[in-house]
Order: sequence, then C-alpha cells, then structure tokens
Amino acid sequence: MRIGRIVLPILWALALAGCGAQAEQAGKTGMTMTTLTGEPPIIIAHRGASGERPEHTLAAYRLAIEQGADFIEPDLVLTKDGILVARHENEIGGTTDVADRPEFAGRKVTKIIDGQEFSGWFTEDFTLAELKTLRARERLPDLRAGNMPYDGQYEIPTFEEVLQLLETHAVKTGRRIGVYPETKHPSYFATLGLNHEAPMLRLLKQYGFDGADDPVFIQSFEVGNLKALARNTEVRLVQLVAGESGPPDIAGQTYASMVSPSGLAAIAAYADGVGPSKDMVIGRNAIGQLGEPTGLVAAAHEAGLVVHPWTFRRENYFLPTDLKSGIDPREPGDLAGEIRAFVAAGVDGLFSDNPAQAVTAVRQ
Repeated sequence: MRIGRIVLPILWALALAGCGAQAEQAGKTGMTMTTLTGEPPIIIAHRGASGERPEHTLAAYRLAIEQGADFIEPDLVLTKDGILVARHENEIGGTTDVADRPEFAGRKVTKIIDGQEFSGWFTEDFTLAELKTLRARERLPDLRAGNMPYDGQYEIPTFEEVLQLLETHAVKTGRRIGVYPETKHPSYFATLGLNHEAPMLRLLKQYGFDGADDPVFIQSFEVGNLKALARNTEVRLVQLVAGESGPPDIAGQTYASMVSPSGLAAIAAYADGVGPSKDMVIGRNAIGQLGEPTGLVAAAHEAGLVVHPWTFRRENYFLPTDLKSGIDPREPGDLAGEIRAFVAAGVDGLFSDNPAQAVTAVRQ
C-alpha cells in the first residue's frame, strides 16, 4: 500500500502560503482539523479561477494563484503531434472559436469515446501550431456572462506553459503552487498511438514535480493508467469516482463498488487518494437541501486515502436549495456555507471554480 506517501511532512505543508495561513488561523482559534494529516484542506483551483475567466487558460490559472489557491488543475489531452495541452475535453467546439474558423470546417467529425458518441472538433486532429491559432471561449455562457468579455483573448496553453507559469511565480514570490493534472481519456488516446504518461512525467520531472513530497497529484477516472503510473513515479495519485457508472477501462466495474471498504482498500494499493463527486461525500434530500455526511470520508481515511471532492461553484444553479440566494440560477449563493459543511466532514481538499471564496471559507 502507498499509505506512507500521503502523509506530507509538516514543513512542506506549512511552506505553502495558503495552507500556512490556514494552519496559523486554525491554531489561533484552537480548531482541530479532521483531515487525514490534521492539516487544513488544500484548495484546488478547478481549471483555474474558472468562475471568473474562461477555463484552462493561463489567465484563469494566474488569477487562481493570485487568489490564494494551493494547487491549480489542468485537464490534459493530446494534439495530433503528441503535445499535452489543457482542455476540459478533447472535443473543443464549446471551449474555443473553432466552429467559426472556415479553414477547419472540414475537421468536424463524430467519434465514439469511452462508449459515448460526440460530434465536433477534437484536439487529436490538430497539430499544436493549428490549435494555437484558436482562442478560448467561456464554456458556460448562460451562467457566467461575466466571463464572456474575455472570449477570444487567450490561447490554448500547453502543459509545459502551465508549469512555466508556476515556476515563474515561485521564482518571483518564493511561494510554490502545486499542480494537479488529470489525464483525460488515456485509453482512448492510447488507441491512437498518443500517450499521456511519458510526456507528462518527463515535464513534471523537468520542472521539479516528481517526488512523493512535491506539491503534485495526478488524477484519473480510469484505473489502468493510474496503476501504470504507480509503477513509474513517486508522484501521488488520485482515483476519481462519480456517483454513477464506472471506470471506462474496466467493463462491469462501478464507482459505487470502488468506494466500499474493500474497494477503497484496493485503491490504496495503487493510489493515495480519491476524488469523489461532492454528493458522494454529503448527499442532498428530496427537496435538494444539503444532507448528512455519507461516511465516505471516514472510510477513505481508514484506508489511508485523502479525499478531494469536486466541484464547488458559487452560482445558485450548482448549490443545494437551502444555500441558494434566490431563483436566478446565475446569482451567487452561499458557497462558503457549503464548503464549511464539507470541511466539517473532514475532507482533505476540494476543487473549486472560485478559489478566492474557497480560501476564505476554509480559513474561517
């Protein structure tokens, strides 16, 4: 089991300015943290500060760093020429202006990925040079009209550019921000002869993110690539799980069975944590109000696994009914109240589109 690797040295945890400030505040108030290590939960900027800038852009990552996030999260897909780039999915019709580019009209296709049919434009059909001509767009314009003025301003960043951003920040400020990449559809890309693991590990090592105590986690909804990574890196690994379905690379396996006591013990043999959808940690009742903890955190901690649920967003649309501020789905509700409930449940970190509010809520 890899349990020993998840217990971070106290000095490393306090070296992170965000966590350090949280730990200092906890000490002043006499608060006892119920995380696995006893340290305050980490704040992971979900695709950057994506509640305020188009996701997976250097601008979104930079803002998240400024707002105090401990980690930034790039989802990684590959180009035709094998370069890792940051996009939520390899289908980019909804996150770039590719549909408005007549020179790429003929690239629109329909594909089956992880058993589902998708139509659009896909990163694996573009070279990096071609992708760099595109510009990012807000993925949720109906909910985040405030992000739309930034449409067309930013390129698709490579994973190396994300790591360079972190390096520049560390040199300038002395504060080292962590990176939390997700391998998107690794089995699918492998069938195309494109591989996540080798270029990702090479870049992580190049930029100093290759040890068990370095501020880095690699996450995936698949199992096979995490097991392969466990044999080839000391970097901490996180098994993503959702309330429905199961890992696309294991037929018949369900995520529900993976979070049973025996399932969590099996995960602990190759990973250091689980990343559940937040409803798996605290569900909602029949009228959508936040309920009681499910016991997943305690069970995962018993197996030696950290728990990093996703995704915490401030818009009413995403919040429990008792934490909404009204009926307009676009308006911000009581995100801090939701986060405080999950901190009380003992989560070790959380993904948020709104790092500034998440940092404040955890410090409170």
